Amino acid sequence: MTTLYTEMKSPLGTLLLTAEDGSLVGVHFPGQKHDRPRQPHWQHANHDPVLAQARTQLAEYFAGRRARFDLPLAARGTPFQQAVWQALLAVPFGGTSTYGAIAAAIRRPRAVRAVGAAIGANPIGIVVPCHRIIGRDGSLTGYAGGLDRKAKLLELERG
Repeated sequence: MTTLYTEMKSPLGTLLLTAEDGSLVGVHFPGQKHDRPRQPHWQHANHDPVLAQARTQLAEYFAGRRARFDLPLAARGTPFQQAVWQALLAVPFGGTSTYGAIAAAIRRPRAVRAVGAAIGANPIGIVVPCHRIIGRDGSLTGYAGGLDRKAKLLELERG
């Protein structure tokens, strides 16, 4: 399987976007936890349709003109992680949820810590909105891209 990549500037740093088989598989900030650094065998592909669409939609998001992404996604993970990431997609733009609420949404209410680990391993940041998950007490907790970026993403969404 060939991994295609491109990079794009964002208000929060350069993003590395990756795609495989016509689907977006990664959106990463440099140096983030669980970072997937660019590999020598990956192919640079600025004109790949999925990567071009992702760049356009992310630029619209950062400009405040897009609240939902419409991209083919194919994050790799366990069935549990997949369920968690799918639940993240239901958290509305400008809203927040908690780790406990996500655990309840996937019918695993006692798996809050495992949910937190799955959220932290989300390979398609921003598009799969893990930044919208906060602590039960309303505090900003954990974000692979850094809490400062999490705060800025939430602020951007709240207008």
